[in-house]
Amino acid sequence: MKILITGATSGFGKAMAEKFAAEGHNLIITGRRADRLDALAKGLKNQFAVQVATKVFDVQSKSKVFDALSNDTNLEDVDVVVNNAGLALGRDFFDEASLEDWETMIDTNVKGLLYVTKAMLPYLVKRGKGHIVNIGSTAGMEVYEKGNVYCATKHAVEALSKSMRIDLVRHNIKVTVIHPGAADTEFSMVRFKGDEANAKAVYDGFKPLYGNDVADVSYYAITVPEHVCLNSIVMTCSAQPNSFYLHKSTEQARF
Repeated sequence: MKILITGATSGFGKAMAEKFAAEGHNLIITGRRADRLDALAKGLKNQFAVQVATKVFDVQSKSKVFDALSNDTNLEDVDVVVNNAGLALGRDFFDEASLEDWETMIDTNVKGLLYVTKAMLPYLVKRGKGHIVNIGSTAGMEVYEKGNVYCATKHAVEALSKSMRIDLVRHNIKVTVIHPGAADTEFSMVRFKGDEANAKAVYDGFKPLYGNDVADVSYYAITVPEHVCLNSIVMTCSAQPNSFYLHKSTEQARF
């Protein structure tokens, strides 16, 4: 298979790139940080002898997405598109939250997913098959305190995945959405804007998911038999029964 992954410079995206390459699949990895992309591509090619192409762009920019993904013969045989790029910014009450944070989350988590999918669909439709994997969140299943717009964007990912699945079935394109819970990646550092203490505290008292856990589930989802589609997968660590409760040490606690 050839697999395109957005947001591959860290977290789930990087873990998925490593997993898929280890299984012998060719990749197109995208992200905003050229140095990280190039280093990852070089390492994967050397270690696993697979083909790895890179594309540097920010999914927030419609023009850059379409410039990068349009009329490219290297994309004509892509089998799987993984919409992984996403982020959370801030953890604030609705009335105290930053409009700029809201706009960045909407532009990345919703518009970015739409832009990349729309740009890649002509290739999949022409081939008459394909698989789109959207990375959501348990925040897309339930709303929690101070989650407001982040939760709304991930609810949108769930709704869009359902819509894509219905609209694209006539093209033999499968759509899977994966909703991970608390996971120890760079996610919290971004959310808390570099505040290492607050970011680390999120994972105190329990064992969270890690990037490789999501990579393993993603790989399973794209390698089931052709007649099978895993529509929506919600995955959490064993200490997290839903989107806003965690069992930390001996006490039940909200995020």
